[in-house]
Amino acid sequence: MFEPLKYTHLVVVTLFFLTYLIKTILLMTNKLEKLNKYSAKTKVPEMIISFLFLITGVWMLFLKPEINSMYYVKFVVVVLSIPLAVKGFKQYKKGLGLLSFVLIVVAYGMGEMIPKMEQKRTEVADGQTFDGKALFLSSNCVTCHGEDGKAQLMESPDLTLSKLTDAQKKEIITNGKGTMASYKGVFSEEEIDRIVEYLNSIKTNE
Repeated sequence: MFEPLKYTHLVVVTLFFLTYLIKTILLMTNKLEKLNKYSAKTKVPEMIISFLFLITGVWMLFLKPEINSMYYVKFVVVVLSIPLAVKGFKQYKKGLGLLSFVLIVVAYGMGEMIPKMEQKRTEVADGQTFDGKALFLSSNCVTCHGEDGKAQLMESPDLTLSKLTDAQKKEIITNGKGTMASYKGVFSEEEIDRIVEYLNSIKTNE
């Protein structure tokens, strides 16, 4: 049941992505007449694709035994992108049109990243290896913090210079802070404790 639904969702997502890619290119290159014609021809298919995109996505969430909190973030991003796209393409607002497409790309990227993150976490759990470093590297923590904790992307701090207490670190990892997402439901309390231990191990004395 899950696999056919998964492939259906993948096809719908790809069509959804391509539709908005074409419309974004036409808008950004000022080919408004072609944009209008394309929008008119694809209006009904686009509505069906958008509906199937949301329905198959929500259906897949209900079928999963455990829901990664990042899926909720992805769903919100997709829902936000649709009204922005409608307004942007209808009123020829390039900023909104481009923003909506960027959100779709982010959602698409998250869709690719989350299963890989879950697979790595499963491999760690199957081996009964609650190693903080392995858990840290298997998550998307490295996207902003880097493998050594020093990347400082997306305004993230240098983890090797952190002066936070263990309790503060655990709180931030669990509930998120600022642009950092919550990892509640992604990692267990024991896994978060192991990550905190790893972060303490890479601290410097500076």
